[in-house]
Amino acid sequence: MNYAKPISDLSIERSTGYARARVGLIIPSSNRLSEPQFRRYLPADVAVHVTRLRMTGKHSKALPALLEDVSAAAGALGDAKCDVIVFHCTANSMEHGPEGEREILLRVREASGAEALSTAQAVVHAFIASHIKKLVILSPYQQSSNDHEKRYLAALGFETIHDVALGLPPSDGYLAFPPSSWIDVARDNLREEADGYFLSCTNTTQIDAIAALEPELGKPVINSNQATIWACLKRIADKIGGMPQVTELGGLMRL
Repeated sequence: MNYAKPISDLSIERSTGYARARVGLIIPSSNRLSEPQFRRYLPADVAVHVTRLRMTGKHSKALPALLEDVSAAAGALGDAKCDVIVFHCTANSMEHGPEGEREILLRVREASGAEALSTAQAVVHAFIASHIKKLVILSPYQQSSNDHEKRYLAALGFETIHDVALGLPPSDGYLAFPPSSWIDVARDNLREEADGYFLSCTNTTQIDAIAALEPELGKPVINSNQATIWACLKRIADKIGGMPQVTELGGLMRL
């Protein structure tokens, strides 16, 4: 008897673990929103696999120690046959500058054999695709984290003309701040000269403010998780039959 049948029904794909592509995420141990958001917005036949690292707040460490942890995490995700593996923390992927980011990506590739991506890289690619050179940064962070991001982006030719660091308590304060409040923050910090707005952080509800904000602002709105979902889909598009249109994630998904 021949049991080899093609799998096409998405409900079967979910129940069996069949996937046309696999995305691996290396996230901070406190992050509770990246996983549900990736699973919500990625196609049903794209699997998401996650490894956590203690790398933020009191667990922050120098780049050499971080690289060792990244290698171990990437190796584990490589065992799951991920097509692309993301070092997924906005502030951490920008904190060490473009050179430090390159070292992190090299470790991911070497340890896993998969394509490597960082949140920072995804955001930069989203800015380029959206023709953003001058931007406003809105984040839940302390000002010091915003300053790391501004320096990273300046080194790559982007100008931050205004930024807001809300100083919310991590990470419960991040989760408790609803999309409607991010919309209010954007409205309160409009800058006509900006090409677009960057809602920075992977552990927030910002992604659900994009659909309402872009038509109102008339400018691109980029969020860390949205940009990373887009960048991952770009890398696996050939395996999943092209780029899906996710209208809730704004104009970026059409680029």
